[in-house]
Amino acid sequence: MRLSRTHASPTLLLRAGCTALVSVCLAASSQLPPNEVKISTDGEYRRIQANGIPDHAPGQFPNRHNPNVIGPQSYDYKVPLHPKLTEKPVPYRMQPFGIGVNGVVFDPFAAEWWQGDPAWQYEPHGGAIDLGLDSSNAHVQPNGAYHYHGIPNGLIEKLAGDQKKMVLVGWAADGFPIYGPYAYSEAMNAESPVKKMVPSYGVKAGTRPAGSPGGKYDGAFVQDYEYVEGKGDLDASNGRYGVTPEFPQGTYYYVLTDAYPYVPRQFAGTPDASFARRGPPGGGFGPPGRGRRGGPGGMRPPGPPGFGPPPF
Repeated sequence: MRLSRTHASPTLLLRAGCTALVSVCLAASSQLPPNEVKISTDGEYRRIQANGIPDHAPGQFPNRHNPNVIGPQSYDYKVPLHPKLTEKPVPYRMQPFGIGVNGVVFDPFAAEWWQGDPAWQYEPHGGAIDLGLDSSNAHVQPNGAYHYHGIPNGLIEKLAGDQKKMVLVGWAADGFPIYGPYAYSEAMNAESPVKKMVPSYGVKAGTRPAGSPGGKYDGAFVQDYEYVEGKGDLDASNGRYGVTPEFPQGTYYYVLTDAYPYVPRQFAGTPDASFARRGPPGGGFGPPGRGRRGGPGGMRPPGPPGFGPPPF
């Protein structure tokens, strides 16, 4: 396996002697600073300041597939208190989607790419790459930022125990709330039983086109998926309008799901610019791809940070 240059050395060290580092890894996890998060209102905004340290036990970092150590951050995000839906969804890439109530960011995209024209982006949950995610679907960026790629099981357990109920887990960059995988079976009826929400995405049929990684669509890449209206409970932004425990009159809200897109891959409203400025950097340490013409290729880093359409 060829590694991206900036991560080759620590990863090789881990793979060469991971067993010798187990005690060091465990010690690093046990010596984390305490979780710090402050959520306040500031004019027309909700302000979230946090150090990004989880308030639940993380997995072992560094590990075989993730050479990074969890470290404190200096997050200072703001989201609209009264968000509004946009006429069309707002796509984004390589920036946090939102932040948890515990101050850990939701950052669903991987920084691993199949280098072609256009580039194809690996899906963290697609099976082709192993990013060393822990039981909370999280891992660590090179700058120490622990972040979620999916349902934050540790956070949800802390908030709800083993109960299946609707749980507010964070705020999206556009200001709308983010909930765990369970929501009312009838969107506008808080007395209806909760059920696990089903996303409306599926893997495309057939084979990938020329100039791509080739082979059948199998979920390995973000481009392998498509939205199928009516397939599940949620819209293309993995959300819906309904009542919630915190919004008994109703609101648009996002849902984290255990199938693609896991964490929403587009906004239903306008994301605040503070997320574009302060997102954790990407990092690539997965398997290389192949060049467009079959020659040596590999991962390439994403384009400049910021909101905008995905590069495919």
